[in-house]
Amino acid sequence: MSERMDINRVLVQMRAMKAQMQPQATAALRDTQDSTINSLAHNQEGSSRFGDVMTQAVNKVNQVQQSSAKTSNAYLNGDKSVDVVDVMVASQKASVAFDSAVQVRNKLVEAYRDVMNMPI
Repeated sequence: MSERMDINRVLVQMRAMKAQMQPQATAALRDTQDSTINSLAHNQEGSSRFGDVMTQAVNKVNQVQQSSAKTSNAYLNGDKSVDVVDVMVASQKASVAFDSAVQVRNKLVEAYRDVMNMPI
């Protein structure tokens, strides 16, 4: 039991990591949104189509979730190179990615309904 980390120490580390990652995550999300908007705005030959961009986004969410599952399975199987903090960070990344995808889907459905309810 002495090899296990103290739960309070883990919580302090997680809070510190969250505080460090907050500005970086916001900047990364803004950069991702900007690049997606730019790729959708430029409808030139050779540029990505909307469906392709959405497929890539869903595939990226899937990759993050699979990575999180591998990390947690490695920890549960007793891999000494995987720390509980790594598992928690990977889990939170997967959660944020999925929540973002759901938000985008909800906005697309809302926009579709607005367009369909427009008078002709």
